[in-house]
Amino acid sequence: MEPESLYNLLQLPGKVDPPAVEELSQGEKRKFLPPTSRNNPKFEELQKVLMDWINAELLPEHIVVRSLEEDIFDGLILHHLFQKLSGLKLDVEEIALTAASQRRKLTAVLESVDQSLQVEEPQAKWSVESIFNKDLLATLRLLVALAKHFQPDLPLPTNVQVEVITMERTKSGLKSEKSVEQLTESGADKDQPSKDVFDELFKLAPEKVNAVKEAIVKFVNQELDRLGLSVQNLDTQLHNVALALELLKEEGLLSYPVNPEDIMNKDAKSTLRVLYSLFRKHKLKESTDGVPQRSPN
Repeated sequence: MEPESLYNLLQLPGKVDPPAVEELSQGEKRKFLPPTSRNNPKFEELQKVLMDWINAELLPEHIVVRSLEEDIFDGLILHHLFQKLSGLKLDVEEIALTAASQRRKLTAVLESVDQSLQVEEPQAKWSVESIFNKDLLATLRLLVALAKHFQPDLPLPTNVQVEVITMERTKSGLKSEKSVEQLTESGADKDQPSKDVFDELFKLAPEKVNAVKEAIVKFVNQELDRLGLSVQNLDTQLHNVALALELLKEEGLLSYPVNPEDIMNKDAKSTLRVLYSLFRKHKLKESTDGVPQRSPN
Protein backbone atom coordinates (compact mmCIF):
# COMPACT_ATOMS: atom_id res chain seq x y z
CA MET A 1 0.00 0.00 0.00
CA GLU A 2 1.41 3.38 -1.02
CA PRO A 3 1.65 6.16 1.61
CA GLU A 4 -0.90 8.28 -0.28
CA SER A 5 -3.59 5.60 -0.08
CA LEU A 6 -2.73 5.09 3.57
CA TYR A 7 -3.34 8.79 4.19
CA ASN A 8 -6.74 8.52 2.54
CA LEU A 9 -7.64 5.45 4.53
CA LEU A 10 -6.83 7.06 7.87
CA GLN A 11 -8.25 10.44 6.79
CA LEU A 12 -5.06 12.19 7.87
CA PRO A 13 -3.91 15.50 6.36
CA GLY A 14 -1.04 15.12 3.93
CA LYS A 15 1.39 17.05 6.15
CA VAL A 16 1.12 14.45 8.92
CA ASP A 17 3.41 11.45 8.81
CA PRO A 18 1.50 8.17 8.35
CA PRO A 19 1.56 5.64 11.16
CA ALA A 20 4.74 3.58 11.15
CA VAL A 21 3.18 0.65 9.37
CA GLU A 22 6.56 -0.20 7.89
CA GLU A 23 7.45 -1.39 11.39
CA LEU A 24 4.82 -4.12 11.21
CA SER A 25 6.36 -7.56 11.00
CA GLN A 26 4.90 -10.36 8.91
CA GLY A 27 1.48 -11.32 10.24
CA GLU A 28 1.45 -8.53 12.86
CA LYS A 29 -1.70 -6.46 13.34
CA ARG A 30 -1.97 -2.94 14.70
CA LYS A 31 -5.03 -0.79 15.41
CA PHE A 32 -5.38 2.90 14.60
CA LEU A 33 -8.01 5.47 15.54
CA PRO A 34 -8.96 7.73 12.61
CA PRO A 35 -9.66 11.41 13.35
CA THR A 36 -13.40 10.83 13.04
CA SER A 37 -13.21 8.48 16.04
CA ARG A 38 -10.94 10.75 18.06
CA ASN A 39 -13.31 13.67 17.53
CA ASN A 40 -16.39 11.72 18.54
CA PRO A 41 -18.04 13.76 21.37
CA LYS A 42 -18.79 10.69 23.50
CA PHE A 43 -15.24 9.42 23.02
CA GLU A 44 -13.92 12.80 24.17
CA GLU A 45 -16.35 12.80 27.11
CA LEU A 46 -15.12 9.38 28.23
CA GLN A 47 -11.55 10.66 28.30
CA LYS A 48 -12.57 13.73 30.30
CA VAL A 49 -14.51 11.70 32.89
CA LEU A 50 -11.56 9.36 33.35
CA MET A 51 -9.07 12.23 33.62
CA ASP A 52 -11.25 14.05 36.17
CA TRP A 53 -11.54 10.82 38.18
CA ILE A 54 -7.79 10.18 38.16
CA ASN A 55 -7.03 13.78 39.09
CA ALA A 56 -9.53 13.67 41.96
CA GLU A 57 -7.99 10.43 43.24
CA LEU A 58 -4.42 11.72 43.01
CA LEU A 59 -5.08 15.30 44.12
CA PRO A 60 -3.41 14.75 47.55
CA GLU A 61 -0.25 13.63 45.73
CA HIS A 62 -0.27 16.76 43.54
CA ILE A 63 -0.42 14.65 40.37
CA VAL A 64 -2.28 16.07 37.39
CA VAL A 65 -3.13 14.17 34.20
CA ARG A 66 -3.63 16.27 31.08
CA SER A 67 -3.41 13.59 28.38
CA LEU A 68 -4.21 9.91 28.78
CA GLU A 69 -1.95 9.06 25.84
CA GLU A 70 1.07 10.99 27.07
CA ASP A 71 0.76 10.60 30.85
CA ILE A 72 -0.14 6.93 31.40
CA PHE A 73 2.32 5.06 29.19
CA ASP A 74 5.39 5.02 31.48
CA GLY A 75 3.66 3.46 34.50
CA LEU A 76 4.23 6.33 36.96
CA ILE A 77 0.66 7.61 37.23
CA LEU A 78 -0.76 4.12 36.82
CA HIS A 79 1.45 3.04 39.75
CA HIS A 80 0.10 5.78 42.03
CA LEU A 81 -3.50 5.31 40.89
CA PHE A 82 -3.51 1.56 41.44
CA GLN A 83 -1.90 1.87 44.87
CA LYS A 84 -4.53 4.46 45.85
CA LEU A 85 -7.45 2.38 44.60
CA SER A 86 -6.30 -1.01 45.84
CA GLY A 87 -4.51 -0.04 49.04
CA LEU A 88 -1.60 -2.26 47.95
CA LYS A 89 2.02 -1.17 48.16
CA LEU A 90 3.90 -2.10 44.99
CA ASP A 91 7.59 -2.89 45.16
CA VAL A 92 8.64 -0.92 42.08
CA GLU A 93 11.04 1.93 41.50
CA GLU A 94 9.43 5.31 42.07
CA ILE A 95 11.19 7.20 39.28
CA ALA A 96 11.97 5.53 35.95
CA LEU A 97 13.77 7.74 33.46
CA THR A 98 15.02 5.40 30.75
CA ALA A 99 12.78 3.51 28.33
CA ALA A 100 14.01 0.19 29.72
CA SER A 101 13.24 1.13 33.33
CA GLN A 102 9.85 2.58 32.36
CA ARG A 103 8.91 -0.61 30.53
CA ARG A 104 10.09 -2.67 33.52
CA LYS A 105 8.01 -0.57 35.90
CA LEU A 106 4.93 -0.70 33.66
CA THR A 107 5.26 -4.50 33.42
CA ALA A 108 5.30 -4.86 37.21
CA VAL A 109 2.34 -2.50 37.68
CA LEU A 110 0.22 -4.20 35.00
CA GLU A 111 0.94 -7.62 36.51
CA SER A 112 -0.51 -6.39 39.81
CA VAL A 113 -3.44 -4.71 38.05
CA ASP A 114 -4.31 -7.85 36.06
CA GLN A 115 -4.09 -9.97 39.20
CA SER A 116 -6.36 -7.59 41.10
CA LEU A 117 -8.87 -7.44 38.25
CA GLN A 118 -8.60 -11.23 37.85
CA VAL A 119 -7.76 -10.82 34.19
CA GLU A 120 -5.36 -13.23 32.53
CA GLU A 121 -3.01 -11.74 29.95
CA PRO A 122 -4.44 -13.55 26.88
CA GLN A 123 -7.93 -12.19 27.71
CA ALA A 124 -6.81 -8.65 28.58
CA LYS A 125 -7.63 -5.95 26.05
CA TRP A 126 -4.41 -4.17 26.92
CA SER A 127 -0.77 -5.16 27.22
CA VAL A 128 2.57 -3.74 28.26
CA GLU A 129 3.38 -3.19 24.59
CA SER A 130 0.13 -1.38 23.75
CA ILE A 131 0.16 0.86 26.83
CA PHE A 132 3.88 1.66 26.46
CA ASN A 133 3.30 2.55 22.79
CA LYS A 134 0.64 5.08 23.87
CA ASP A 135 -2.23 3.09 22.36
CA LEU A 136 -5.18 5.26 23.39
CA LEU A 137 -7.72 2.49 22.80
CA ALA A 138 -5.89 0.05 25.08
CA THR A 139 -5.28 2.76 27.68
CA LEU A 140 -8.98 3.60 27.81
CA ARG A 141 -9.94 -0.06 28.13
CA LEU A 142 -7.53 -0.43 31.06
CA LEU A 143 -8.82 2.68 32.85
CA VAL A 144 -12.47 1.76 32.27
CA ALA A 145 -11.79 -1.69 33.78
CA LEU A 146 -10.13 -0.08 36.82
CA ALA A 147 -13.04 2.33 37.26
CA LYS A 148 -15.66 -0.40 36.99
CA HIS A 149 -13.81 -2.57 39.50
CA PHE A 150 -12.86 0.00 42.12
CA GLN A 151 -15.52 2.67 41.63
CA PRO A 152 -18.57 1.20 39.91
CA ASP A 153 -20.63 4.31 40.65
CA LEU A 154 -18.40 6.50 38.50
CA PRO A 155 -20.77 7.99 35.87
CA LEU A 156 -19.02 6.87 32.70
CA PRO A 157 -20.79 7.90 29.47
CA THR A 158 -22.83 5.00 28.17
CA ASN A 159 -22.56 3.19 24.85
CA VAL A 160 -19.24 4.70 23.73
CA GLN A 161 -18.33 3.16 20.37
CA VAL A 162 -15.43 4.00 18.07
CA GLU A 163 -14.52 3.00 14.55
CA VAL A 164 -11.10 1.34 14.46
CA ILE A 165 -8.84 0.57 11.50
CA THR A 166 -6.78 -2.61 11.81
CA MET A 167 -3.65 -2.85 9.67
CA GLU A 168 -1.96 -6.20 9.01
CA ARG A 169 1.15 -7.01 7.01
CA THR A 170 0.62 -10.08 4.86
CA LYS A 171 2.78 -11.73 2.23
CA SER A 172 0.98 -9.76 -0.47
CA GLY A 173 1.29 -6.40 1.33
CA LEU A 174 -0.71 -4.38 3.82
CA LYS A 175 -4.27 -5.38 4.56
CA SER A 176 -6.74 -3.09 6.31
CA GLU A 177 -10.20 -3.49 7.72
CA LYS A 178 -12.61 -1.30 9.65
CA SER A 179 -14.53 -2.35 12.74
CA VAL A 180 -16.48 -0.79 15.59
CA GLU A 181 -15.35 -1.40 19.17
CA GLN A 182 -17.47 -0.94 22.28
CA LEU A 183 -15.71 0.86 25.15
CA THR A 184 -18.58 1.24 27.62
CA GLU A 185 -21.81 -0.63 28.05
CA SER A 186 -25.14 0.53 26.71
CA GLY A 187 -27.57 2.26 29.03
CA ALA A 188 -29.89 -0.73 28.81
CA ASP A 189 -27.25 -3.07 30.24
CA LYS A 190 -28.09 -4.16 33.77
CA ASP A 191 -24.49 -3.84 34.86
CA GLN A 192 -24.19 -0.25 33.61
CA PRO A 193 -23.02 2.05 36.41
CA SER A 194 -25.87 4.17 37.72
CA LYS A 195 -26.18 7.82 36.84
CA ASP A 196 -24.99 10.38 39.33
CA VAL A 197 -28.12 10.67 41.45
CA PHE A 198 -27.32 14.23 42.45
CA ASP A 199 -26.80 15.45 38.89
CA GLU A 200 -30.22 13.98 38.17
CA LEU A 201 -31.73 15.43 41.36
CA PHE A 202 -30.47 18.99 40.82
CA LYS A 203 -31.40 18.89 37.14
CA LEU A 204 -34.78 17.15 37.17
CA ALA A 205 -36.18 17.75 40.65
CA PRO A 206 -34.57 20.83 42.23
CA GLU A 207 -37.65 21.32 44.39
CA LYS A 208 -36.76 18.11 46.26
CA VAL A 209 -33.18 19.12 47.15
CA ASN A 210 -34.15 20.56 50.54
CA ALA A 211 -36.08 17.42 51.44
CA VAL A 212 -33.02 15.30 50.62
CA LYS A 213 -30.84 17.62 52.72
CA GLU A 214 -33.20 17.23 55.68
CA ALA A 215 -33.12 13.43 55.36
CA ILE A 216 -29.31 13.39 55.17
CA VAL A 217 -29.00 15.74 58.17
CA LYS A 218 -31.29 13.44 60.15
CA PHE A 219 -29.10 10.44 59.27
CA VAL A 220 -25.89 12.33 60.16
CA ASN A 221 -27.25 13.46 63.52
CA GLN A 222 -28.38 9.93 64.37
CA GLU A 223 -24.82 8.74 63.88
CA LEU A 224 -23.20 11.72 65.65
CA ASP A 225 -25.50 11.62 68.65
CA ARG A 226 -23.23 9.15 70.49
CA LEU A 227 -20.44 11.74 70.24
CA GLY A 228 -22.57 14.58 71.51
CA LEU A 229 -22.37 16.35 68.15
CA SER A 230 -25.04 17.61 65.78
CA VAL A 231 -25.28 19.24 62.36
CA GLN A 232 -27.79 21.94 61.61
CA ASN A 233 -26.45 23.26 58.29
CA LEU A 234 -24.72 21.03 55.74
CA ASP A 235 -23.33 24.00 53.83
CA THR A 236 -21.31 25.52 56.67
CA GLN A 237 -20.54 22.91 59.33
CA LEU A 238 -18.49 20.24 57.53
CA HIS A 239 -14.75 21.15 57.27
CA ASN A 240 -11.28 19.53 57.64
CA VAL A 241 -12.21 18.34 54.19
CA ALA A 242 -8.96 17.14 52.59
CA LEU A 243 -8.08 14.85 55.51
CA ALA A 244 -11.63 13.56 55.80
CA LEU A 245 -11.88 12.74 52.08
CA GLU A 246 -8.49 11.05 52.17
CA LEU A 247 -9.61 8.81 55.05
CA LEU A 248 -12.91 8.02 53.32
CA LYS A 249 -11.13 7.02 50.09
CA GLU A 250 -8.64 4.82 51.91
CA GLU A 251 -11.48 2.96 53.61
CA GLY A 252 -13.44 2.59 50.37
CA LEU A 253 -16.28 4.69 51.72
CA LEU A 254 -16.42 7.31 48.99
CA SER A 255 -18.59 6.36 46.02
CA TYR A 256 -17.95 9.49 43.97
CA PRO A 257 -14.77 11.49 43.18
CA VAL A 258 -15.03 14.74 45.13
CA ASN A 259 -12.64 17.68 45.26
CA PRO A 260 -12.02 19.22 48.71
CA GLU A 261 -12.27 22.69 47.16
CA ASP A 262 -15.88 22.01 46.17
CA ILE A 263 -16.78 21.21 49.77
CA MET A 264 -14.91 24.27 51.05
CA ASN A 265 -16.77 26.40 48.50
CA LYS A 266 -20.05 25.14 49.99
CA ASP A 267 -21.09 23.20 46.90
CA ALA A 268 -24.24 21.45 48.05
CA LYS A 269 -24.05 18.71 45.42
CA SER A 270 -20.53 17.66 46.47
CA THR A 271 -21.46 17.70 50.17
CA LEU A 272 -24.48 15.51 49.49
CA ARG A 273 -22.36 13.11 47.42
CA VAL A 274 -20.03 12.52 50.37
CA LEU A 275 -22.80 12.06 52.92
CA TYR A 276 -24.87 9.90 50.60
CA SER A 277 -21.83 7.63 50.08
CA LEU A 278 -21.64 7.18 53.86
CA PHE A 279 -25.39 6.63 54.01
CA ARG A 280 -25.24 3.88 51.36
CA LYS A 281 -22.30 2.11 53.03
CA HIS A 282 -24.08 2.32 56.39
CA LYS A 283 -27.25 0.77 54.98
CA LEU A 284 -25.26 -1.94 53.23
CA LYS A 285 -23.50 -2.79 56.51
CA GLU A 286 -26.85 -2.98 58.28
CA SER A 287 -28.07 -5.38 55.63
CA THR A 288 -25.01 -7.65 55.76
CA ASP A 289 -25.05 -7.63 59.56
CA GLY A 290 -28.53 -9.09 59.49
CA VAL A 291 -30.29 -5.99 60.74
CA PRO A 292 -33.37 -5.08 58.70
CA GLN A 293 -32.46 -2.43 56.17
CA ARG A 294 -34.48 0.74 56.42
CA SER A 295 -35.83 2.22 53.21
CA PRO A 296 -33.53 4.91 51.77
CA ASN A 297 -36.55 6.83 50.43
